[in-house]
Amino acid sequence: MKNNWTTLSLLEQLSCTFGPSGCEGAVADLIRTYIESYCDEILPDPMGGVIARISGTGKESKETIAPQRLMLSCHMDEVGFMVRSITEEGLLKISSMCGSDTRVLAGRRVWIGDELRQVRGVFGVKPLHLVKSDDRGRAVDMDDMYVDIGASSREEAENAVHVGDFGTFESDYVVFGQDGRYIKGKALDDRLGCAVLCSVMRQVYQADVRPGCDLYFAFTCREELGISGARTAAHKIDPDYAIVFEATAAGDIAGTKPYKQVARLGDGGAVSLMDRSTIYDRPFTDWILETARVREIPCQIKQYVSGGNDAGHIHKSRAGVRCAAISAPARYIHTASNVVAKSDIEAIEQLAMAVIDRLSGESERVK
Repeated sequence: MKNNWTTLSLLEQLSCTFGPSGCEGAVADLIRTYIESYCDEILPDPMGGVIARISGTGKESKETIAPQRLMLSCHMDEVGFMVRSITEEGLLKISSMCGSDTRVLAGRRVWIGDELRQVRGVFGVKPLHLVKSDDRGRAVDMDDMYVDIGASSREEAENAVHVGDFGTFESDYVVFGQDGRYIKGKALDDRLGCAVLCSVMRQVYQADVRPGCDLYFAFTCREELGISGARTAAHKIDPDYAIVFEATAAGDIAGTKPYKQVARLGDGGAVSLMDRSTIYDRPFTDWILETARVREIPCQIKQYVSGGNDAGHIHKSRAGVRCAAISAPARYIHTASNVVAKSDIEAIEQLAMAVIDRLSGESERVK
């Protein structure tokens, strides 16, 4: 792969790649293509994830110069669906994976298939004029929805798709706003984290000085469906520290009270103190926040206890791991149109590099 790619050009490719939970193969292949020249080795992962290692020693050596291992984690999967049955009329009945909001599904274009083949479809629902007045305005149950792929019979549909096939949104990648400050696309949760870590890996590997600790870049599977890929990756790596790079819900929209806004676009990466799966290592978190202040990198604290991420299992791995999470605020998360700020992507990448630099250079580790 040529060396002239940028974080944002890679993000566009990753955003448009088909990869719901359990079907991340195409995303993993794309990531391997970009990073294979920028690490010492890519470790096997039976779960389907990608784990890359940059040693703290010379490029040819497998010996470590320090016992410290830093795991930088992101997840490759996106919210999606699975085909559970096909009607006699050729319509697909769908099960939701990862808790998609049915309010945003009607009329939404989707891809159905796997890593190698997909067909287009659209989410259908009973038209409004056939809905009873008492049911109007209510969210539609998933059992009352279907995907229309243009087939006129079960036989015709089965020539294109199969029960057990995956589905995800079809959505354009769009740069918009004044000076192109925002990005809209599907799967920015967490292809944004994937793009940032690929770029960080390239910068670290091409630097004149090797890091003072071993770095493990984990691109995990199935985060949206139980965080199983991070559990096995952390067990394999056995890190001392771990930082999860994610996207988090941003409530900086009309009608949301300030204390419920979680994080705001344009204010930098959001550092978590607590969510529904983790209480983060406070000295490590404070150390990261101090690094951002000293290096003058935009950064904010996630202001609302919600959600969870790979840290939920990483911090409990083996004898325990000191965990932190740095997330990009994203509006309309878990829909086809995630919106993030370019400046936040840049700030998160700068903070990742600053943390690696500081952790590598300090003889006295995080307290």
